[in-house]
Amino acid sequence: MARELIVGLLIFTVAVLMTMVGKGGGNFYVVILAMAGIPMYEAATTGQFILFTASIAAMVVFQKNKSVSWHLALFIGIFASLSAMAGGYFSHMFSGFTLKMIFAGMLFLAGLVMLIPVSEKKNKLEDSRFGVITFTSGPNVIKVNLWIAVPVTVLTGFGAGMVGVSGGSFLVPLMVLACGAPMHVAVGTASTLIAATSFMGFSGHALRGDFNPKVAVPLAVITIIGGIVGGKFSLKTKPKYLKQLFAYTNWIAAAFMVINALYTKGIITKPFLF
Repeated sequence: MARELIVGLLIFTVAVLMTMVGKGGGNFYVVILAMAGIPMYEAATTGQFILFTASIAAMVVFQKNKSVSWHLALFIGIFASLSAMAGGYFSHMFSGFTLKMIFAGMLFLAGLVMLIPVSEKKNKLEDSRFGVITFTSGPNVIKVNLWIAVPVTVLTGFGAGMVGVSGGSFLVPLMVLACGAPMHVAVGTASTLIAATSFMGFSGHALRGDFNPKVAVPLAVITIIGGIVGGKFSLKTKPKYLKQLFAYTNWIAAAFMVINALYTKGIITKPFLF
C-alpha cells in the first residue's frame, strides 16, 4: 500500500510540473513505473496512456483560456512528424549510448535557450513580408518567420525522432523562439501536440496487448487531476518563471539520461541516484 501511495504521489507531482511548462514527462513516468516493479513494456504503455490523459486535461484548461493555437499546432505537427520519421529511420546509424548522449545534449540546449530573454509584447515582423505567416490564438497574434521556423522545426523533429521521444521537451522552445509564440500559448499548444503523439504511441503499445487497465486507469485519474492543477498553475505563473522551471526540469532529465548512458555502458557501476 505504501508503494502505491508513493508512486501515485510521484506521478501526480510529475503531471503538475510537466503540464505547467508544456512538457510531456513520459520519460519520468516510465522510470517511476519501472522502478515500482512494473514490466518495461507495460510501463511504457501505461506511461503513454497517463501522458495522454494529463495532456488532454491540461489542453482543456488552456483552450478555455484561449491559450491554444490550433493553426500553429497543425503547422508544427506536420513538419515535426515528417522529419521525426526520417530521424527514426536514420537512428540505426548511431549506438544506443550515442543516442542517449545526443538526447541529453538536446535537453541541455533546449533548457539553455529558454533562458534567452524574449519580449512577448511586440512582434516587429510585417505581415506583407515574404515568408511570414500570421496565426491567432484568442487575443494573441503570432507572426511566424518561415525562413527560421521551418528549418528549426525540421531539425527538432529529426532529433526527437532519432532518439525515440515525442519531442515534448523541445516543442515549447521551438514555438517561443522560432515561432514567436507567447509562453502560455506555447505551453497550451504543446499540450495538444503531446496528447496526439502520446495517443498514437499508446495505441501502438495497446495493440500489442501491453495495456493493463487495473494499473493504468487509477493512475490516469491522478494525472487528469494533475493536468488540471498544472494547467491552472501555469496560467497564473509569469512566463519568466515558467521558462526557468522548463530549463531546470530539462537539465534534471539530461542528468538522468547521462547517468543512465554511463551505467548501461559500464563506465559507472552504480547510479548514485538509486
